Amino acid sequence: MDNIIVVLLVGLVAGFLASRVMTGRGMGLIWDIVVGVLGALLGGWLAGLIGIAVGSVLAEVIVAFIGACILIFLFRALVGRGVLRRT
Repeated sequence: MDNIIVVLLVGLVAGFLASRVMTGRGMGLIWDIVVGVLGALLGGWLAGLIGIAVGSVLAEVIVAFIGACILIFLFRALVGRGVLRRT
């Protein structure tokens, strides 16, 4: 149970920071958490690929932040090209 709470808190912080940096405003509590948690998964995977060990909560937030920024960038690229645009 503690791990889930930590993951959600790290996701919230990372997602909020990434959304502020990438969009200039937050995306809302739920979307900040979703982007942060998915960013943590992506960032952790990428960190593992290049051999970076993530041990502290601060490192987890940084890795999740970087992953969330990448996700927001990719989402914007897809929406901008019309791939995910609603009709």
